[in-house]
Amino acid sequence: MNEVDFLLWVKGSAFNIALFIFMAGLVLRLFEILSLGRKVNYAVPKGDPMQGGLREIFRRFGTDKATFQRSMITIVVGYVFHIGLFVVIFLLAAHVEVFKSVMGFGWPNLSTPVVDAFAVVTMIALVVVLIHRLQHPVKRFLSSPGDYVAWAVTFVPLLTGYMAYHHLLLSPQMMLGLHILSVEVLLIVFPFTKLMHTFTVFLSRWYNGASMGLRGVKS
Repeated sequence: MNEVDFLLWVKGSAFNIALFIFMAGLVLRLFEILSLGRKVNYAVPKGDPMQGGLREIFRRFGTDKATFQRSMITIVVGYVFHIGLFVVIFLLAAHVEVFKSVMGFGWPNLSTPVVDAFAVVTMIALVVVLIHRLQHPVKRFLSSPGDYVAWAVTFVPLLTGYMAYHHLLLSPQMMLGLHILSVEVLLIVFPFTKLMHTFTVFLSRWYNGASMGLRGVKS
């Protein structure tokens, strides 16, 4: 398989397989979570669970002063790489075209140099997160192999995408092919790792807030 054949394969068959596994895994995991159901609450409601759930979703975007001082690196770097990932994934022109080819519609994009700068900042933030995890005794003890897999499959697409855009190391065709392949690996493992929190974070926040709202407790 030469470089052109490899590029065509990752753009075609490999992409379709990865997308199918991603969607099937996503549906399966969400079904598992939602099918757990909730126990019937016979207590008299003292508040509005919907309001409590929505309040908790937005409240958790911020943090209190004590928590920020205790975990400043985690919070600041966390916001940086999450925002950076969003910009790189959804606002790069080439990525918007991929979404458009899959979903049938697109949206405005940022200029490539701007997204490229976000990619660099995001990679730096991810490296800082990894170093902090390795140096922090509690986080290192609590970390599982899955945590490092999730980090790797997130970091490698950024690195290969940056290298493909700047024509580094390998030929443009091969580097682009490796970038697409790394994204496909990310899609395949996504539903089965902690990356799934992308889709469950708001569900969990709403559930906790609704539970407190039902009891009349402000989160």
